[in-house]
Amino acid sequence: MGESTTISWTDATMNPWMGCTKVSAGCRNCYAEALTTGRMGLRLWGADAPRQVTKSPWANVRRWDAAARQDGVRRRVFCASLADVFEDHPTADATRPALWDLVRALDGLDWQILTKRPERIADHLPPDWGGGWPHVWLGTTIEDARVVGRADHLRAVPAAVRFVSYEPAIGPLAGALDLTGIGWVIYGGESGPGRRPEDKQWARDMRDACRSRGVAYYHKQSAGHRSGLGVALDGEVVHEMPRTPYDGRPAEDVRQRPASSQLALL
Repeated sequence: MGESTTISWTDATMNPWMGCTKVSAGCRNCYAEALTTGRMGLRLWGADAPRQVTKSPWANVRRWDAAARQDGVRRRVFCASLADVFEDHPTADATRPALWDLVRALDGLDWQILTKRPERIADHLPPDWGGGWPHVWLGTTIEDARVVGRADHLRAVPAAVRFVSYEPAIGPLAGALDLTGIGWVIYGGESGPGRRPEDKQWARDMRDACRSRGVAYYHKQSAGHRSGLGVALDGEVVHEMPRTPYDGRPAEDVRQRPASSQLALL
């Protein structure tokens, strides 16, 4: 496994298990499926396929939390890059309660949980969720206007930060997406083999919509580039982060933020 993450908007990734099922057009060229199938030689994709519960990530993330507390610097953890926490699968359902116990305990970290199944969030939160845990961000992927309804499901759930990942961007979205209750939008053109073309106007329109509503906008990449490369939009690098309960500040431009920490991929 690699010892770094190329996902520029987080510090580390933690996968409690691996594997998923494709649910919409944005899943067609899934990087996670390509990684687990090709590089790892695992067959974990599809409703009838098994999911592989991981081991070292559960210990690694405890170490990251201890370091964050010692340093006095909060660190962001994307959970999960090779799975969907809210998937309807026996392994996911059986493992999710233990994951919530871990997340609850490790509140020195900001947990970024991204799903393509926001309609399942409300029924699969821990019983003490209340108005949302202050160190947990909930997000959903919306690749184009066909799945814009995912934002309504996300909006219905209390959370410290709600965010939308407009990646892979495969169609216009700004005019269709209601940004009410959304604190952050990440934009990314598709990368890798078979990538679909993008229209730069999609990114411009989303950037402008976010700015008009006071929503943080993070331009991750243009189509055809790996994360961290090709990030400029019209000559400007925009890496804004959302307000959180821990800073109380307006959304800030973090163009000078250091590169991601060297932390485990899984």
